[in-house]
Amino acid sequence: MDNELETGLIGGVEKRDVVLCEYQPNWPELFRRHAEFIARAVGDAALQIEHIGSTSVPGLAAKPIIDILLVVERSDDESRYLPQLEAAGYQLRVREPEFHEHRMLRTAAKDVHIHVYSKGCPEVSRHLVFRNRLRSNDADRQQYEETKRQLAAQDWPDMNAYADAKGDVIERIIAAGAADLTNRQEC
Repeated sequence: MDNELETGLIGGVEKRDVVLCEYQPNWPELFRRHAEFIARAVGDAALQIEHIGSTSVPGLAAKPIIDILLVVERSDDESRYLPQLEAAGYQLRVREPEFHEHRMLRTAAKDVHIHVYSKGCPEVSRHLVFRNRLRSNDADRQQYEETKRQLAAQDWPDMNAYADAKGDVIERIIAAGAADLTNRQEC
């Protein structure tokens, strides 16, 4: 990868209010449309496309941002997907070589975020374990929503600070989901 590329938050920190809304039944359809658009744009470079984040969990209040997980062979090989996604209208917002070569692109309206990871990256399974646990466990879903509502009522310098503040509850839910998977595999 070219060492001259901008890393971190492309364009710098943005102050945005954290606004939660009740679950919207059209979120899965919005995901589906963007997933098809992404699949057409990047072709066989897309190994997996998943709806993640709060909008992927029926009944969970969320920021109205569709989070999409895109798995590619190597996320640091941007030539396989970045020009295609940019041509399709998505803008690179995050390049994190030090964090699993994570990339995040978004729409100009800032209502869709595409998180790009490499095949086999542990973050892929973490996102899916978290999503699946929230979909299947009412108590964890309720605790997560309560945490989000409490934090959303505070003033944050940017969305990343809000996201970081949810870290402890997210880690606990992921650990519980991973333990469930392990227990099921042992049976």
